[in-house]
Amino acid sequence: MGAKLLCLFLASTLIAYSIYTPIPEDLEDPWKVMLIATAFRTTSLLAEAADWLGLMDHKEALMLVAAAEYIAPTSDENVTVTDTEFSNVAVRLYLPRKPSDGLRRAVIYFHGGGWSLGQAGMKSYDYLTRWTSNRLNAVVVSVNYRLAPKYHFPVQFEDVYSVTKFFLQSSVLFQYGVDPDRVCVAGDSAGGNLAAAVAQQLLKDSEVKTKLKAQALLYPVLQSLDLNLPSYQENGNKIILPRWLMVKFWSGYFTSDPSLREAMASNRHVPVESSHLFQFVNWSNLLPEELKKDYVYTSPTYGSSELAQKYPGFLDPRAAPLLVSDAQLRGLPLTYILTCEHDVLRDDGFMYAERLRAAGVPVTHDHAKRAFHGAMIFVLSPTDLAVGHRLLNRYIEWLNENL
Repeated sequence: MGAKLLCLFLASTLIAYSIYTPIPEDLEDPWKVMLIATAFRTTSLLAEAADWLGLMDHKEALMLVAAAEYIAPTSDENVTVTDTEFSNVAVRLYLPRKPSDGLRRAVIYFHGGGWSLGQAGMKSYDYLTRWTSNRLNAVVVSVNYRLAPKYHFPVQFEDVYSVTKFFLQSSVLFQYGVDPDRVCVAGDSAGGNLAAAVAQQLLKDSEVKTKLKAQALLYPVLQSLDLNLPSYQENGNKIILPRWLMVKFWSGYFTSDPSLREAMASNRHVPVESSHLFQFVNWSNLLPEELKKDYVYTSPTYGSSELAQKYPGFLDPRAAPLLVSDAQLRGLPLTYILTCEHDVLRDDGFMYAERLRAAGVPVTHDHAKRAFHGAMIFVLSPTDLAVGHRLLNRYIEWLNENL
């Protein structure tokens, strides 16, 4: 009996240790955040176990959870909601019902999820885009781009770019009563990555005559060169998006080959012939002093040229928007960037804001010191958080004032 109790105690301790994630002391609603973090951690561990046992891919297992959050397109008294296709890509379309004095604004939204999870019909994203449409009296297009591991880069980018280019046609804007001078692309996390890449690509596309008015990047992921930034070191084991998971998302965006994931995990994936790109993500020059803290910038440790030749996507600006030159940043639209203190992606957003300002782009950088990655989606019961409502309201206010 004693031996069984000891085994039970040890097993319980091991499980508790595995699912426990430290909660930053300055977060509001600490008990609720702890429960959210535990649920995320437990789900991720179960997905890892399913992957290890050969039952299904880690991301496919997580997609089952996302599927449980799906809600059908449902119109209400304020917004008409339909699922349709733009340029053969699935989208969820939100059309406000209230009258408009003139042409409407429009937001093209790309959901997050590490290029492998999520969909426009998830409850949290449906609420976000529906709320945006209603509050701004705006047309909102939420894009269901194809996902890894079935599809790898550049498919995700091509899907969102195809939708954006289609929507910006004069005939389409006219059909939906949209002002061509008031269109924005927006996205969170991996969706912020896609929004930034789309905005850059549009500058080079001579076929597109309509220019974006704005881009809104919510805790975006913007570079794959240096996965050892101060924010990666400081927040590597914190809630929602630990470093190991971001590495898995990055590598999975390009391939299912574990060799790239292993190289990225050790931050030795960039070949020496691409060393010139590090100037664009040199945090010692781009971050404010308060974020550098006691971290010391070290020269990169270079990786295999063969790996980069097999999977060149991680060196492509369409996947890593921070890798473009300063000249290519000029002309980008009015920009909103949200970063969170307790987030491995924090420094990506800081560096992009700094480089955009230096290139003459008007930037509003909203840094939330008492927030974590993904906080803005936690606005629905029972996982609603005060910080989620605050960030959502600030984002909507910025759009209302600037779009």
